[in-house]
Amino acid sequence: MRIGILQTGRSPDEIIGKHGDYDDMFKRLLDGRGFEFETYKALDSVLPQSVRDADGWLITGSKFGAYEDHDWIPPLENFLREVFDAGVPIVGVCFGHQILAQALGGKVEKFSGGWAVGPSDYVKTDGSKETIMAWHQDQVTVLPEGATVIGSNDFCENAMLAYGSTALSVQPHPEFTPEFFADLLQARGDVLPGDIAQDAKARMDAALTSKDYADRFEEFFKRDRSS
Repeated sequence: MRIGILQTGRSPDEIIGKHGDYDDMFKRLLDGRGFEFETYKALDSVLPQSVRDADGWLITGSKFGAYEDHDWIPPLENFLREVFDAGVPIVGVCFGHQILAQALGGKVEKFSGGWAVGPSDYVKTDGSKETIMAWHQDQVTVLPEGATVIGSNDFCENAMLAYGSTALSVQPHPEFTPEFFADLLQARGDVLPGDIAQDAKARMDAALTSKDYADRFEEFFKRDRSS
């Protein structure tokens, strides 16, 4: 199965040699599951010719805001609407979660409550708990039509969304390893309030459930949609 990665951000220059770029992290997360990958650097205005150029699409995270005025964002939103209307499965993570919601009629804002950084707990609709790395201040504050909340916490009400069988998106980062996160704090921690960065460092040994999301993404992409 071919997955097209829509890359909307880049790993910091200081650590890209050690950890790879954002698309590389998803390739590692989903390694050994029968996927082939092709990356399209959406943030450089490189988009696929057709929604059928891949069997499924994955939108990465980014340091940019979905609501910011960048010339590559409107074409990306148009493409996502075309993918969604065609019923090709989409997974969005962090910025990908936000830009998909915005493209489909939702709203993304800089959250007045501050930042979520580091291992964070989320409760799914079945009552089970996930612990995944977070790094965000922006949030989906108004749901688009057809979106259902499937996971949340007190800080982020709309943290995990499902759009029927067509799209699945999550605010936190299952692709972030503790090693990458520690280096990201070193490289980009100056954008964070000091207490937030310190608190994140203190929780670095939390057990993550990232593999559960690799399983979930695999199941979602491979789901039978023939009926």
